[in-house]
Amino acid sequence: MSQVPKDVVWLKPGQIAQRAGVAVSTLHYYESLGLIHSRRTAGGRREYRRDTLRVLAFIRASQRVGISLDRIKDALDQLPEEGLPTKKDWARISREWRDDLNDRIEYLTALRDRFSNCIGCGCLSLKSCPYSNPDDVLGAQGQGAVRLP
Repeated sequence: MSQVPKDVVWLKPGQIAQRAGVAVSTLHYYESLGLIHSRRTAGGRREYRRDTLRVLAFIRASQRVGISLDRIKDALDQLPEEGLPTKKDWARISREWRDDLNDRIEYLTALRDRFSNCIGCGCLSLKSCPYSNPDDVLGAQGQGAVRLP
């Protein structure tokens, strides 16, 4: 078991949640997934290290760009247990995710551009829309959003 430095600041779940902008239940959920860690006081209450705020910011930013919690956990598992992650640690994660993020940007840009005509005309009929599905050619490929990967 790792030794925790004596100068580490421990915060209550409500303090962490408020500062991170998440619900306490989110902390418990992330903890159940192994994304963050707490300790228990003598009275059985949870406490989180203050540097958990950085981890929460990383999790939220990653989710915002579409990274799954599984991939976030894999990245966090690569970070050092002792001390704070270094700039090199974050750069390595960034390199690993760069291609995926570029693919997402490309996909979202195409999605935005492809559907701008439908959003603009207001007909709301993707089945008969002359722009996105002329003559319902996609209907032969099955149900659902067949253009989406």
